[in-house]
Amino acid sequence: MASNKKVLVLPGDGIGPEVVGEVRRIVDWMDKRRHVTFDLSEGLVGGAAIDKHGIPLTDETMADAMHVDAVLFGSVGGPQWEKLDFGVQPERGLLRLRKEMQLYANLRPAMVFDALADASSLKKDLVAGLDIMILRELTGGIYFGEPRGIETMPSGERRGFNTQSYTESEIERIARVGFELARKRSNRVMSVEKANVMESGVLWREITQRIHDDEFPDVQLDHMYADNCAMQLVRQPKQFDVIVTDNLFGDILSDCAAMLTGSLGMLPSASLGAEDPTTGARKALYEPVHGSAPDIAGQGKANPIAEVLSFAMLLRYSFDMGEDADMVENAVANVLATGIRTGDIAGPNDKVVSTSQMGDALLLELDKQSA
Repeated sequence: MASNKKVLVLPGDGIGPEVVGEVRRIVDWMDKRRHVTFDLSEGLVGGAAIDKHGIPLTDETMADAMHVDAVLFGSVGGPQWEKLDFGVQPERGLLRLRKEMQLYANLRPAMVFDALADASSLKKDLVAGLDIMILRELTGGIYFGEPRGIETMPSGERRGFNTQSYTESEIERIARVGFELARKRSNRVMSVEKANVMESGVLWREITQRIHDDEFPDVQLDHMYADNCAMQLVRQPKQFDVIVTDNLFGDILSDCAAMLTGSLGMLPSASLGAEDPTTGARKALYEPVHGSAPDIAGQGKANPIAEVLSFAMLLRYSFDMGEDADMVENAVANVLATGIRTGDIAGPNDKVVSTSQMGDALLLELDKQSA
């Protein structure tokens, strides 16, 4: 059947092509078994683009990303590109996508599947049933602030500097997304900053509180300093529902939350732009939280679950296909419940499988659900 579901696939580097390949198998399954067809195109990003074009993202691929409904991203980076100038390193391709697509809202869920509660580095009772959402502002803050650079001072000493800044409108829009997410979950938001030492944090707290009081008084709002939040995530993580924070703190706290689940290989993410005033659609990019893992690339050891769950988020947020997203997520939970694991999440009594074997198990479970 014809499809207007246009998705640009950017596998990237390292294990990216391997884990994206397992998602492509699920896309083919949906075409055959669910009669849902996606119009897939593929491009190069990161080191793969550097090797062919000399830059981490071409203008043509950027234009393609602007004209699809969603981008499915793998990973970028590797040791062979680490000595390149900062401005042309693989990661700059991802940053350009985020910036030009204006993907300001980064959703990073941290959920512990029942079968993996023992895989966490924390005690089982602290993480069993964990389900939190970290909402990271993605296009502002210290990663994009100006001025920035490395300079030589009159004394001859070199100095590196970056600027942390946020406008009212940047804080307002991310706060609204956080409150809207909370209304669909447990109705609680924790806004995180460093208002005790940073002026940008003072403004963040003030604006978030105002948006709450004016537009979302039904949602519980609390404030917490970022360092305390990091401590609380490993002390009592289930106290949180939605955490809303800036680019830098969100980067750090989401990786901390990732390890509560047992492995970075388990966590998906969605990066969303503003709603189109006419269609209500958002530009969107979906990617696993993990990196390119060059040490295991090409060996069939990569865990594809984070990429698969990122695809489930794509179904849910870009195409309003909640039933299909539930099927994919349930398939993951059911496969894990049987003790099938990739090496990164395997215990002593689990069956360790390869990347493609995990894909086989997920497809078999999807077959069972659709029977």
